[in-house]
Amino acid sequence: MDRRTFLHGVGATFAGGVLGQFAQTQEYQAGQRPNVLFIAIDDQNDWVGPLGGHPLARTPNLDRLSARGTTFLNAHVQSPLCNPSRTSLMLGLRPTTTGVYGLAPWFRTLPQWQDRVTLPQHFKAHGYRTLTTGKIYHGGVGGLQQRAAEFDVWGPPGGVGVKPEKKLIPPTPMGNHPLMDWGVFPHRDEDKQDYKVASWAVEHLRDMPKEQPFFLAAGFFLPHVPCYATQKWFDLYPDDDRLLPPIRNDDRDDTPRFSWYVHWQLPEPRLRWVRQNNQWRNLVRSYLACTSFIDAQVGRLLDALEESGQADDTIVVLWGDHGYHLGEKGITGKNTLWERSTRVPLIFAGPGVKAGQRCTRPAELLDMYPTLIELCGLTERDDLEGISLVPQLRDAEAKRERPAITSHNQGNHGIRSERWRYIRYADGSEELYDHETDPNEWTNLGGDPKFASVLEEHRRWLPEIDVPPAPGSAHRVLTYDRATDEAVWEGTRVRRSDPIPE
Repeated sequence: MDRRTFLHGVGATFAGGVLGQFAQTQEYQAGQRPNVLFIAIDDQNDWVGPLGGHPLARTPNLDRLSARGTTFLNAHVQSPLCNPSRTSLMLGLRPTTTGVYGLAPWFRTLPQWQDRVTLPQHFKAHGYRTLTTGKIYHGGVGGLQQRAAEFDVWGPPGGVGVKPEKKLIPPTPMGNHPLMDWGVFPHRDEDKQDYKVASWAVEHLRDMPKEQPFFLAAGFFLPHVPCYATQKWFDLYPDDDRLLPPIRNDDRDDTPRFSWYVHWQLPEPRLRWVRQNNQWRNLVRSYLACTSFIDAQVGRLLDALEESGQADDTIVVLWGDHGYHLGEKGITGKNTLWERSTRVPLIFAGPGVKAGQRCTRPAELLDMYPTLIELCGLTERDDLEGISLVPQLRDAEAKRERPAITSHNQGNHGIRSERWRYIRYADGSEELYDHETDPNEWTNLGGDPKFASVLEEHRRWLPEIDVPPAPGSAHRVLTYDRATDEAVWEGTRVRRSDPIPE
């Protein structure tokens, strides 16, 4: 199998393959394999201390985790949307292989992936006790039988928790969408669902049996909208324009029209709306406040792990499922192939990981599956599309074979190398940004003949497998017909002459 080709049909299944084989033959010997604490943060961009994406971000617990291990400064998601991103990293396959691009379908409804062994199932097959709480998969997971197949033990689900009696912001352009809200109102941290998720994980970490290794996955909802914060977290950040990210009002003038198609019409409002409604600073402050609140929950987990006496025997991996725009490129939300939407925290700490490292090599969330297999000494798999990051965990300067690749619906791809970001849309239009001179991605070099060789080098990494949306695909799904030069977004036909929604 070459570097970019996936052989369909090769892989583990529930009944046979790895799961069936090792359920019968693998015997665990205590002390041989490290535990795994697997921490996910929803909609968390690079506005955290270890990544330096926002100069005022306060995340002391992520800072201390980073000091204990290796932080990937150039880590990127495979899709800038919850369901396809999580499906990709849990299956070890790209969205362009699974066809899961939207918020639906749940991958188990697709015949070709019904029996695919996920990351936690591979650990379960090797004698691990698997536990989960909060948001790890996106949305609902089948009935009790299906839940039991995915993890051994289930804790509280993910979610917002307590809400104000009425929304805090005015109706956004797409109406009174329940998720479009943010700000501060009187409530307690203890009433938030993420606090309850952390409490459940803390309890289980403290009482975890030591005779069997564990894989505990804890997924936090915030800073996903509606991002409500209690006053103490709001007060960490000044109520002035120092909070606002740097932008250019003409930033979209040199981006292709197709760049609008991938987020044609969404609940998340444009920059123009948050400015006109005096909500830009409030949104940014809310996002940062929620980021600091979640950092505190991560700290509770790290404290409990240390108190359990198992910290030295546990690999901690923390990741975000995609980034989030807060005004950059004229939008809020995700659903783009730019840095703010694809760059996320990815931190490893524990056995086999060198402390205090900061790695600039490109990394993908897809790489977590083979990396954890190697760190924990599990049976390797030949059907994963990621590459183990263990060489970089040992030496941050170790070479990386390929760039990071992000896809958002069929035909739309971002390629991120150490220096460059290249974007190719389904209609063939392109963007190129030089991160050495243009970290904000303000100047599109895609049409400059001086960079022809750079463009060609990055084009060769475009996915060879690029399947259409899977049956049942819905919500933020885009298709494009080259013959008619028309796109379809959420069932609505989009033509070149159509005005861009505000």
